[in-house]
Amino acid sequence: MSNVAVIGSQWGDEGKGKIVDVLSKEADVVVRFQGGHNAGHTLVVDGETYKLHLLPSGVVRKNKLSIIGNGVVVDPKALLWEIDNVKSQGIEITPDNLMLAENATLILPVHPALDIAMEEARGAKKIGTTGRGIGLAYEDKVARRGIRVCDLAHPEYLRERIENMLDYHNAALKGLGATELKADEVYDELMGMADRILSFAGVTWKAIDDAHKAGKKILFEGAQGHFLDVDHGTYPFVTSSNTVAAQAAAGAGVGSKKIGYVLGITKAYTTRVGSGPFPTELHDDDGETLGKRGHEFGTSTGRKRRCGWFDAVLVRQAIKTGGIDGIALTKIDVLDGFDEIKICVAYELNGKEIDYLPSSTVDQANIKPIYKTIKGWEGLTEGARSWSDVPGDAVKYIRYIEELIEAPVALLSTSPDRDDTILMQDPFKL
Repeated sequence: MSNVAVIGSQWGDEGKGKIVDVLSKEADVVVRFQGGHNAGHTLVVDGETYKLHLLPSGVVRKNKLSIIGNGVVVDPKALLWEIDNVKSQGIEITPDNLMLAENATLILPVHPALDIAMEEARGAKKIGTTGRGIGLAYEDKVARRGIRVCDLAHPEYLRERIENMLDYHNAALKGLGATELKADEVYDELMGMADRILSFAGVTWKAIDDAHKAGKKILFEGAQGHFLDVDHGTYPFVTSSNTVAAQAAAGAGVGSKKIGYVLGITKAYTTRVGSGPFPTELHDDDGETLGKRGHEFGTSTGRKRRCGWFDAVLVRQAIKTGGIDGIALTKIDVLDGFDEIKICVAYELNGKEIDYLPSSTVDQANIKPIYKTIKGWEGLTEGARSWSDVPGDAVKYIRYIEELIEAPVALLSTSPDRDDTILMQDPFKL
């Protein structure tokens, strides 16, 4: 049996939460391996909606071990709030079913404070950060200023680390005209949460290795999407971590051979939150229709998502550079009722046709989509639970996408409900 990594193949918001929830029925362990609480995964289970940010999607199922890996940056206050919120919905979360990597980096109050101040200073040139301090925490991690979960067990060392960090960041806050933070206040707040946070802390790489040796199925859950990857995305309008499947190995503490099948979650159209290039973005009635039908608002931020037609060039590139074996096509039901549907099959740049997204920020802003227009379908895909329930023209749309992106549709999602899912290939058995 194979382990499975689930990643987004566009700009995030592809519906990873539901797909991970569907696959976690078979999995024994679910691991978040990158990102922070800027991620937003929405699950609808038996009519109950769960909005998760840091917690792996496996927490809503019984008898699963959920792990927050070392590649995640963790806001301890946000984590405890989310645990309490999910508990209030009847989900039990204890150290028996949730483990937090002892070497995960913490997000401190200085990180969102500086994040917001820097974004405001950019004026019209904002990069679209969520203001949660994610990027600043990753920056401190790489610069070796970071404070980790395990540091909470050593108060004197923790205080010293906080003071060193604030010596650096307060200078920037002062320069930006923002309020400086006091080390004692940051320390007291952290120590007030320390015991509870440490109750979830553990040696997660070992827990994953033990599960693998025991023959258990492991599901690696990514956040954001491929084109928000700091290397492979639309830089600088990206997140501050690698979002590709290869990061599952580093961010969970496993060998790359243990990752197994890579499933790319792919929306049947395209959306993006925040700033940055978006070749197929629509500013017309079709774009508004996609947004309204798809309820396109960010789970974490509430920001309205920009909407556009499916970009096959973008997804094919994600498949090639992200190691994706097959895709889960989501929100096909949002396209029900369109007379015509467009698919981007190539780009035009400086009068020439190209079949890839260039790395240059200038070129990305200047490319124009080349579309293929196909017929819409009569009838509904919404709620379909078998291939025979999908209208014939919708099947043609799906098959054409497979041809363009050079990868199979392994799973089709026809509504937010976990049961409205058609499984063509079981990733755990490939």
